[in-house]
Amino acid sequence: MTNKTLVVVLGATATGKTEVAIRLATALGGEIVSSDSRQVYREMRIGTAAPTPQEQASVRHHLIGTRSIEEEYSCGRYEQEATSLIERLFTQQSLLFLVGGSGLYIDAVCRGMDDMPATDPQLRAMLTRRLQTEGLETLAAELQQRDPTYYAQVDRQNPQRVMRALEVCLQTGRPYSEIRTGQAKTRPYRILKLGITLPREVLYDRINRRVDRMVEEGLEEEARGLYAHRHLNALQTVGYQEWFDYFDGKISREEAIELIKRNSRRYAKRQETWFRRDPAIHWITGGPSCADQALAWLREQLSPSSGEESGLANP
Repeated sequence: MTNKTLVVVLGATATGKTEVAIRLATALGGEIVSSDSRQVYREMRIGTAAPTPQEQASVRHHLIGTRSIEEEYSCGRYEQEATSLIERLFTQQSLLFLVGGSGLYIDAVCRGMDDMPATDPQLRAMLTRRLQTEGLETLAAELQQRDPTYYAQVDRQNPQRVMRALEVCLQTGRPYSEIRTGQAKTRPYRILKLGITLPREVLYDRINRRVDRMVEEGLEEEARGLYAHRHLNALQTVGYQEWFDYFDGKISREEAIELIKRNSRRYAKRQETWFRRDPAIHWITGGPSCADQALAWLREQLSPSSGEESGLANP
């Protein structure tokens, strides 16, 4: 399968990944596989900025809206599902696009996940209750005691990461960092990584305007419809938790919207930090000419003369 190429289009939220990927797939052929950890849920269309029906009609998309928030879904499960799908699609075509901003999901496809124990539903439910009653800081403090190595690395503002690490510690009696080997798996196809970046002030302005657009499209109503499920893991995320606090009377509607903007900006900063550690990413600046730059670069990478130079190894 070494004549097959998976192009990863990545970047922080609101950098224009979907638009660029659709342009590339339209020009060169190929389908899009999502690597967004929240767009997989069908009930969260507005808050996750899922591709519109028109965008999905222009190029075939996969792993968008395929799960319910009530299903237990993990990064390990995504790895199995996505890699199986990619290998099946590669029997029909030679070029595919993996598109999204969830760094862990991208790594799951490109490098593979360690063989972690399966989620224990009772333990996960207990940790979720503790998150709601005691707060994230308490869970992070316990993780620091049980695994100071991983505590120093993890995004301590991300409840899913903190809870999963603590869950593994409690399940196995061993530090989470001890079980993570970091050994990359070999994939039977070439992987190219294309990152889209924007100046900080431009990115933040795009995020703010995107949130305003989501509110106009009905984000508040979408969140209200999910309020009864607010305890679920899928909804422990920016764009929904803020509305839940508003519904609970903790903050005003205006504060909820401003907090979504602020927390989205902070999330984008964490995404950029995650991606910048990967030297295999070719970066281009977003904007009007971004898609043209991306297309020119990709055509160069896919030309017969560049195959040996770029190599077929997995970054």
